[in-house]
Amino acid sequence: MRLPPFRPHPHDVLIAAISVVAGLALWSLGLYTTGFRDLLPAWVALVPMAVLGVLELVRRTATRTAVFVGTLAVIADQITVGNLASVFMFTDLVYAAVVYGHPAMARRLPVSTGLVTVAVTLLAVAWLRTPDAILIGVVTGIVSFGPALTGASVRNHREAAEAARLRAEQTALLAEMDRKAAIVAERARMARELHDMVANHLSAIAIHSTAALSIDEPGTSREALGVIRENSVQGLSEMRRLIGLLREAGAEQEPVAVPSLDGLEALLAQAASTGSASGLDFVLEDGRPPGGNPLPAPVELAAYRIVQESLTNALKHAVPGTVRVRVDRSDGLLTVRVDSPYGDRTGPRAPGSGAGLVGMRERTELLGGEFEAGGRGPVWRVRAVLPAEEKAVEA
Repeated sequence: MRLPPFRPHPHDVLIAAISVVAGLALWSLGLYTTGFRDLLPAWVALVPMAVLGVLELVRRTATRTAVFVGTLAVIADQITVGNLASVFMFTDLVYAAVVYGHPAMARRLPVSTGLVTVAVTLLAVAWLRTPDAILIGVVTGIVSFGPALTGASVRNHREAAEAARLRAEQTALLAEMDRKAAIVAERARMARELHDMVANHLSAIAIHSTAALSIDEPGTSREALGVIRENSVQGLSEMRRLIGLLREAGAEQEPVAVPSLDGLEALLAQAASTGSASGLDFVLEDGRPPGGNPLPAPVELAAYRIVQESLTNALKHAVPGTVRVRVDRSDGLLTVRVDSPYGDRTGPRAPGSGAGLVGMRERTELLGGEFEAGGRGPVWRVRAVLPAEEKAVEA
């Protein structure tokens, strides 16, 4: 297996080159650091200096090896005439081992160099028995413990900065996710509102325009055109109001009246005028106890929209008969039920997409309620149970 080519970091190459050149300059000038001038030839001091220069090239990638071999090299340098560049390169290897090495080495090296410094100081004092022996411990600490401690401080600052950067990225990511979720939720809410406000009018227009085209009677056509005009004007007005709200979002707006259950009679009257041509009549059965606590605004709006959409579906699909709207409140719950005559319809029918049932279910589930819709023999029933207490809604 072929090993990848070794490419030292450019900064490491620069450090190694400067250190070796400086060491050669000191050696050529005869500036030595030890007194062993007669033990070995002066050129021998260049050997540990060269070894340390090579180790500088791997100070980031092979930190353990660099520190081990560098320690042997700096000890060997002390039995020669010595070179200050060798000592400086060793201190840089210790620093790099803590900064770039494995976390275990970064934790252990400052402790081990501190213990070595204390041990060398005690041994020097015990051996030489002079106050000057303390200087040996001080130099040992400067060469080994000082770089290790500095490297630990730098590494801690880098790790703290990296952790802060990651937290900032995660916060930005969460904020972006929240923003997208808010956009999706707002779009869904706008889609429900648009469907509930306009679908009723468009359905009436579709039914009566179909009747006007299929029945060749002037009176019937005129009546259908009147209903079409009325619903188109109301639908256009509601569309303009919704567009105005969207354009003025974030600006100061006048309070807009939220539909409530008090408007059910007017809603059924409008449905009756639209559905009379299809043989439909509408009955409201309000079983709520008088004088009760007011319902939360979200519940009022949801219940009203559910009844509105159910009446729209009845105008589209119900066979001639009676559409019954029942509203009850008991045990902290508001129950809305709409029963429509169900069967094969022969007259004009508006197309449906199923979005109305989805919207009613979403409104109910957002408030923690229950929703069901389906055919029961000759009756199509829509039933929604909503929480009628403020605590339940807020939860």
